[in-house]
Amino acid sequence: MNSANVTAAKPKVGGAIFIAPVGTTLPTDATTALDNAFKELGYASEDGLTNSNTPENETVRAWGGDVVLTLTTSREDTFSLTLIEATNIEVLKLVYGDENVTGTLATGITIKSNAKELEEHAFVVDMVLKNGTVKRIVIPQAKVSEIGEITYQDSDAVGYETTLACAADEDGNTHYEYIKAA
Repeated sequence: MNSANVTAAKPKVGGAIFIAPVGTTLPTDATTALDNAFKELGYASEDGLTNSNTPENETVRAWGGDVVLTLTTSREDTFSLTLIEATNIEVLKLVYGDENVTGTLATGITIKSNAKELEEHAFVVDMVLKNGTVKRIVIPQAKVSEIGEITYQDSDAVGYETTLACAADEDGNTHYEYIKAA
C-alpha cells in the first residue's frame, strides 16, 4: 500500500474535453499536442466525468451447483458528463448533430431537433492528478447514446447530460488511458 498513489482528478486548465471527426490522428501519450481538428467542448459540471466499463458475465454450473466456467458475454464502455456551455456551437452539434446546428452566436444559431442518426466522433479528455501528474483519456470512436432532461431555470446552469457509447477500434479497444508524472 502506498498513499502517494491515491489521487483526485481536475480538468486541465485551458481545456479538458475535446472532440474531432473519427479518423483524426489521435495522441498516443499524455502530453502530445492535439491535432488541429480537435475542438474544445468547454466546461463540464462539477460532477466531472464518469466511466462505466463493466463486463457482463454468464456462469456455467456443473450438476450439483459448482461454478465451473465464467464467460464474458459483453462489455459496454460508456462515459457520462454534463456539458454546461449551452451556447458553445461544438456542444450543440454534439447533442443535436452537425447538420442540425447552423450559424454562430454572433449571427444567430439555428437548431433543428429530429430523429436523424447522430455522428460518431473521437474524444480526448485531459486532466491533472495529484502532484501535477497528467492523465489523458482517448476515445477513438463514440457517439451520444443518451441525453438527459434539459432544464431551464434561474438557479442552475443549462446543461446537456450526455452519455457517450464507445465503439471498439481496429485493435478491439474502446478507449485508451495515458498517465505521466510531472
